[in-house]
Amino acid sequence: MFNNYPNKFRGSLTGTVRNFARRFWQKSPDHRGTPESPGRTVTLVPEKDAVVWGIAFKVPEEHVVATKAYLDHREKAGYENVSVMFQPDDPNIEPFNVEVYMSIDATSEHHAGPANIDEIANIVIRSHGPSGPNIEYVLRVALILREKGSHVPDEHVFALEKRVLELSKENKLGVEILRKLGYSEMGDLAEAVEK
Repeated sequence: MFNNYPNKFRGSLTGTVRNFARRFWQKSPDHRGTPESPGRTVTLVPEKDAVVWGIAFKVPEEHVVATKAYLDHREKAGYENVSVMFQPDDPNIEPFNVEVYMSIDATSEHHAGPANIDEIANIVIRSHGPSGPNIEYVLRVALILREKGSHVPDEHVFALEKRVLELSKENKLGVEILRKLGYSEMGDLAEAVEK
């Protein structure tokens, strides 16, 4: 979460947020792309009865101001800080409000809006920004969701992961990233996401 920021959180909980869906509908001109060729990152969009899984981090009081300043700067390309209700996976813990960054202004220049998986995947495999290749970002999101949040499947992310892997194989792009992340050799990439 904090790539260039010291880990100042005290603990974390996994859980879900209701009535939102995770979508790669956000342009990234400053992290996973450039202003001339923006990549794609995730945002939450309102969707009745949808459920997204995630991790809530507890930031100690003495680090809240610095952490929020860091995230406000990092997420400046169209994201806004919004409070949503978080339901912990642990049924013994009551739901509570968390602050998340999402694109809530569909008229923002950074909000790409709905697009088909092929369009998004073609942008992803060719985009690269100061924070690294867009393909790495997409695949890391898919891997963490599969590893820790498999009880709440994210069909949009997994469909994009599969298409990105297929395009990587066809175009021989991102081979080193795929190996680094533990995906199988190029000949087996499509099968890797079906397991």
